[in-house]
Amino acid sequence: MATATPTALKTGRELVTPDLFGRLVNRIVKDEKIEPALAERIMSDTLGFLDACGNNPGAPLAPSELVDIGWHTFIVYTEPYADFCQRTAGRFIHHSPADEPGKTYEPKADTRLRAIEAMRRLGYTPDPELWGIGADCTQCHAGCSDSNYDGR
Repeated sequence: MATATPTALKTGRELVTPDLFGRLVNRIVKDEKIEPALAERIMSDTLGFLDACGNNPGAPLAPSELVDIGWHTFIVYTEPYADFCQRTAGRFIHHSPADEPGKTYEPKADTRLRAIEAMRRLGYTPDPELWGIGADCTQCHAGCSDSNYDGR
């Protein structure tokens, strides 16, 4: 008789070294005055979100407000961030605020929901409290998303 073995949940924290993950979490705790357990959840979902961005080029995906804190934290670590992007996406994942005059953007809720679904397709379980799942979305305050900007 075959026995089903439970599968481990996929987490974003597996995408970076434990040392880098700890540094990022500690930066969130220090800069944002957030408890370490919440900072860990934020950083893990941020990494899963960025993996989803890398695996969905051309699809505007946006983080929640809390996940955007993790993205802002990671991007200031420019070398590890650039290495992560190249390894997971094969390109740099730009942080592009949705505030260009005259440009029309999709509703924030749509790009956030697209990000959640993209993460789920990759095997991540987005943290409901971080993403506002089942509640009104506050979305990234600036409406940020990954873009296809290639620097040209």
